[in-house]
Amino acid sequence: MKLTKNYEKLEKSAVKLTVTIDKADIEATYKKVTANYTKNAQIPGFRKGHVPAKVLETKFGDALKADTMSEAIDASLNEIFSDENEKENRPLPYAQPQMDKVPEFELGKDLTFTVTYDVFPAVSVKSFSGVTVKEPQVTVGDAEIAEELKGIQERNATVTDKKDTEAVAKDDIVTINYSELDDNGAIVEGSKREGFVFTVGSGENIYKIDDEIIGMKKNETKEITKTYKKDDADKELAGKTKKISVTVTACKVRNLPALDDELAQDVNDKYKTLDDLKADLKRQMETAAKRRIAELKNNDLLSQLVEKNQFELPESMLQAELDGRWRMMAQQFQTTTEQLERMITASGQTKEGMQAEWKEDAAKMLKSRIIVENLLKDKNISVTPEEIEAQYAKIAEESGVSVDEVKKHYADPRSKEYLIDDAKEAKLYEEIYKEVKVTKGDKMSFADLFKRQ
Repeated sequence: MKLTKNYEKLEKSAVKLTVTIDKADIEATYKKVTANYTKNAQIPGFRKGHVPAKVLETKFGDALKADTMSEAIDASLNEIFSDENEKENRPLPYAQPQMDKVPEFELGKDLTFTVTYDVFPAVSVKSFSGVTVKEPQVTVGDAEIAEELKGIQERNATVTDKKDTEAVAKDDIVTINYSELDDNGAIVEGSKREGFVFTVGSGENIYKIDDEIIGMKKNETKEITKTYKKDDADKELAGKTKKISVTVTACKVRNLPALDDELAQDVNDKYKTLDDLKADLKRQMETAAKRRIAELKNNDLLSQLVEKNQFELPESMLQAELDGRWRMMAQQFQTTTEQLERMITASGQTKEGMQAEWKEDAAKMLKSRIIVENLLKDKNISVTPEEIEAQYAKIAEESGVSVDEVKKHYADPRSKEYLIDDAKEAKLYEEIYKEVKVTKGDKMSFADLFKRQ
């Protein structure tokens, strides 16, 4: 088509596109539309496919013009947005072009129309000066491995009933019935609970009565009066005194297996000795720590770049992200988005309110993503087949599997595309850290490394 176009940049990465279609293309489109009407129109007195054009124009004149205009506009936009040179001006997939007003249409004249839509934000990071990234210092030593081994012991522990004459002790697994009592000793409505199970010392019970039930025995009932600190994390308990009736109905003890070669073999047949298990644990933990440190460094870097390179997000992009989080939440609850909204409303909240709470975090994440995408383009980052092969080998070494197994995992085209994208980003960060100052951060334990937000 013969057409002219003009782009006007608006706020929040919106674009106003004005297009003029040549009158010759409008005439050709009108003839095409009319021919289609002629082929399909059924008018009394005329055979199908033989209705004269003048008759059609008299009967369907406005419809012919409307269809011509619609088809011409769609064809022109498809041509513009399919042009490889117009990538930066393409609308976001969830931001369909909107027409401000219906354009004037007249046969024999050019057709001019205007649409507005959101595009991917363009952000140019010119300098990394002033950016300092702190790298957490974490060591995987004997203490960290011992903690992991303790977790393995607990997961492989056996649980047996304690004798009725034995008292509840820390780390026992107890089953209790409980209820809150008012000042007159009556049960507070809605507070009664039976068959509640928890590990003593975990604090995973509503009234935090771990210490108070230590020493109790099976079938024993005890009335506990407990006053909570004013700064207690539970606002329902803070500064209050509660009276709770508790009955122990069962008490079990967890028997940990010995740390020996037999336990290692139970964990996995590939381990012959406890030392084999320890060595593999250290490798896994060092790999996990390395990845987590890299993640924290990259998050720190991007947070600073977002702060130094301010820009506004398209409204449609932010809303699409919030809607995506809403759908993901519905999946986690194994329900539909409609049912989720009813559940949230019943709890006194609203979908809009929850999305408003997510907005700041969603905007930060999107801005970080946009900066990465623009840097990948600006620095023309790409990866070679040889680099992907090296990536396969690296993943195999870190995971303790063969290269063939890794390749099989990434055989699916989409999975391989993710791998390529990850490799590009890793290459990008490698280049950026040559320009950014990286200093040693605080020393922290392996466990704290994964608690840090």
